Amino acid sequence: MSDIVGPVDEQAPRQHKTRSRANPGGMDVLEVLGQEVQPIRARKPPWFKVPAPGGARYRELSALIRDENLHTVCQEAACPNVGECWERGTATFMILGDTCTRRCGFCHVRTGKPTWNDPLEPARVARSIARMGLRHAVITSVDRDDLPDYGAGIWAATIRQCRTQASDCQIEVLTPDFRGEEMPLARVIAERPDVFNHNVEVVPRLYPLARRGSTWRRSLRVLRNALAYGEGEVVTKSGLMVGLGETHEEMVGAFEDLREAGVRVLTVGQYLRPTEQHLPIVRYWHPDEFRALEDAAYALGFDHIAAGPLVRSSYHADQHVPQPRPGVGPLAAA
Repeated sequence: MSDIVGPVDEQAPRQHKTRSRANPGGMDVLEVLGQEVQPIRARKPPWFKVPAPGGARYRELSALIRDENLHTVCQEAACPNVGECWERGTATFMILGDTCTRRCGFCHVRTGKPTWNDPLEPARVARSIARMGLRHAVITSVDRDDLPDYGAGIWAATIRQCRTQASDCQIEVLTPDFRGEEMPLARVIAERPDVFNHNVEVVPRLYPLARRGSTWRRSLRVLRNALAYGEGEVVTKSGLMVGLGETHEEMVGAFEDLREAGVRVLTVGQYLRPTEQHLPIVRYWHPDEFRALEDAAYALGFDHIAAGPLVRSSYHADQHVPQPRPGVGPLAAA
């Protein structure tokens, strides 16, 4: 009698490949990016110089975030604008912990097996937003592919808490793709955030290199579905970065796909390599090239585009959509 208890797998056995950010899937990134990349310690162009953080408002906000045991993408992603944004009294809150289940080649956020599970986090985030007096708050998260709902329940609870504790504040969510599942996304959109942002990050050609575990078509579907589920009440937004060898024409092609998916707000910034374990930079785009991208995006019909070397998806986010409350930056006028 045969001792075979199941169908024979005739495929070749799966070979283990390294999960290094700098060599995703074991590939040689220079075959994609070319040999002419920037050394890790190369001097940056002068337009990247920003003041070191440390002002009074920065220290106040830092203490609030620490006391509430919150995470911010400003810190976790080593954002170059942290000093300016925190002095303006705004931060991008990162829910669901500080450990991501994916390993994107450009991202500075810690990756591994998450352990964070705090059902009171939504209330603490909302309380902090209320204490800061924000008129526009940005909330993001790590990918939580380890959870049955990919974290959608915490997302929904956070929006609800913000509506209760900071009812005058506009809420912008910057979410992962929920692995393309429709129900988690629908659960988030049902709470009616004012802005739904999902960053596509790079042009389609670079997805296998920079965004393993994601696909361009899936991200477009997320944005298209978010617009449909929001029934005209939710603005959709996305962002890309440059510096990995993409061309102006590839960027404009990506803009066309996003506009076709109904995206109205767009951000474009320069990739900055966090460590040697991340993807190398091919080149730094000049501010004039960002202005050309801005012109091309407006010609396609976007409502608002922010493009520049230091632009990030939540940088001056309160200026990306109309605000019902006056204020300086994100702070409501007294």
